Amino acid sequence: MVATAVIGAGLVGRAWAIAFARAGHDVRIYDEAPDAAEKAVRFATDALPALAAEGLLDGPAPAEVLARLRVADTLATALAGATHVQENTPEDLETKQRVFAQLDQAAAPDTVLASSTSALLPSKFTGHLAGRARCLVVHPINPPYLIPAVEVVPAPWTDPTIVERTRAFMVSAGQSPIVMKRELDGFVMNRLQGALLEEAFRLVADGYASVEDVDIGLREGLALRWSFMGPFETIDLNAPDGVRDYVVRYQQIYSRLFPSMQRRVDWAGEVIEAIERDRRAKLPAAELQRRQMWRDRRLMALAAHKRKAARDFGS
Repeated sequence: MVATAVIGAGLVGRAWAIAFARAGHDVRIYDEAPDAAEKAVRFATDALPALAAEGLLDGPAPAEVLARLRVADTLATALAGATHVQENTPEDLETKQRVFAQLDQAAAPDTVLASSTSALLPSKFTGHLAGRARCLVVHPINPPYLIPAVEVVPAPWTDPTIVERTRAFMVSAGQSPIVMKRELDGFVMNRLQGALLEEAFRLVADGYASVEDVDIGLREGLALRWSFMGPFETIDLNAPDGVRDYVVRYQQIYSRLFPSMQRRVDWAGEVIEAIERDRRAKLPAAELQRRQMWRDRRLMALAAHKRKAARDFGS
């Protein structure tokens, strides 16, 4: 059984623990905060039956997966024998530097040290380490046990064999790795999401569409294709002769739009008043947690559907 250490047991850490345990790993969970690791196990106890009901545990019963999760009392206990460490501490540079120094000192020399950071470049917190060649970012879209895409981001000094080893490890854990050739602020997913959000905020701020209309455009439009195809495959199939034909036919539309898309709207400016007002009218703040649980159940159902569709029609 592969031993994997999850360091930091908040929203992301507890989700990684489920993903790794489902894949058959012996998962040791450690958090400096009292009871945080125990809370992560309790969260898994509640989540696993729902995953089983959707056929998303790949065979084992919830109790079997749960038995693979262990609370570690110390960092050393969590790291003992681990081949992969997934760090999930707060998004703070000094914290990352401190924690990675501890990991580099305590983990075995051949253990991969991966961070779930969504905004910090790996070069910013691993350059001072003796074992920096085995450090990189492995950034999920949360929760990774429901959303398989994960970004594998090397620092300039990350050993290429560590990148490949991490890619293979993520595939074996049921994830779909995006292997970046080199680090870049925002990685891949936040840059794509950011481009879309910039336009969404502009459309609302400039009075062209409501918050709900923008959401409809994604929810009932683009996202239906994007849930099983990426943008390049989408345009490849949207012109009679493929991607080059699409470019010939439609590039001028986007080149005409591009100049008007270069102006930023301050997300925290006047527009947030309209967006928050519309969202709270549709979903009162007291209902946020319930709706988050609804989202996760919908994601489970979608993940189950995508698995079945891949079996029936191919991927």
